[in-house]
Amino acid sequence: MKRLLFMRSCSRLLVRLGLLGLIGTARITLAATTTPSPEAESEATVRLLGHGINLANALEAPREGQWGVTLRDSYFLAVQQAGFTTVRVPIRWSAHAAITAPYAIDPAFWLRIDWVVAEAKKHHLQVILDFQNYDELYLEPEKHEDRFLGIWREVAEHYRTEPSSVLFELLNEPHKQLDAEKWNALLAKALGVIRPTNPQRLIVVGPASWNKISALPLLVLPTEDRFLVASVHYYDPMTFTHQGAPWEKTSLDWLGTEWLGTPADRQVVDRDFDQARNWGSEHHRPMLLGEFGTYEKADMDSRQRWTNYVARSAEAHGMAWAYWEFCASFGAYDSSIDAWRQPLIEALKP
Repeated sequence: MKRLLFMRSCSRLLVRLGLLGLIGTARITLAATTTPSPEAESEATVRLLGHGINLANALEAPREGQWGVTLRDSYFLAVQQAGFTTVRVPIRWSAHAAITAPYAIDPAFWLRIDWVVAEAKKHHLQVILDFQNYDELYLEPEKHEDRFLGIWREVAEHYRTEPSSVLFELLNEPHKQLDAEKWNALLAKALGVIRPTNPQRLIVVGPASWNKISALPLLVLPTEDRFLVASVHYYDPMTFTHQGAPWEKTSLDWLGTEWLGTPADRQVVDRDFDQARNWGSEHHRPMLLGEFGTYEKADMDSRQRWTNYVARSAEAHGMAWAYWEFCASFGAYDSSIDAWRQPLIEALKP
């Protein structure tokens, strides 16, 4: 009986998302007179996004390939065959847009992103188009606000007819001068330019301070917009996950740090995810763990233990997730031999 009631409460949401064809209309009983609760909508969205992976170090570089990764169609097939349901695609839109209004995006870049969207749809993957690495915006939010909004207006217009499997993510890891107060104001304005053309598209939004779970209490989302997914990132402890990473000043001192998965280690992860789940429940928002991963310098046994436990804990806390990342320095896939790194892909499997 509980299963039947849940399916009825979710059915209208699934119709609205255009997903009934994916799970079989013959197995769904429509209840046209039932309005899904916010809790049911959140759970359905989490189920929709499921388990994903970030196609990173490609389109968020200043130019694709500059950071060692150029996306291939075979990558989407590998992701699909491994059982993932979502790809999150970090994109440096700001590197391909004019600096003066209306901030037109380079037509050649449009073709590239359109190809990404087409490949995701071809392989039955949800795709999150993530606005990443707008470094100038982080440093001078007021100066770059109009350009940020102008780019989003253009992206929203361009993809207004795409199916609900295409999601937007407003901005990756707001930080520096883009603090919580300024980010809350800016995200509301960004939603204001997107919603006229995409009134029911799912949009991913994370808190300031690098999308940390601890910053969730400062995140303010418009209560009337029920098509928002709250996202957090998780790399704790940094001394383990980022040991040897060249962009971290003291990371060489962290080399050799292990993650043994002791009861105390696991308790820290669960405590952090308790906070994320509680915030999501209080605000009736679906939760996405948009990034989590380990840099390649850590020992593989520890990487496998940490990855497995974080993924399982996220699931147990009712969160969808997307691993960071596909085939670069955190990668679960070795593009040099076109094969998954077995310890990591096994760790990610439910």
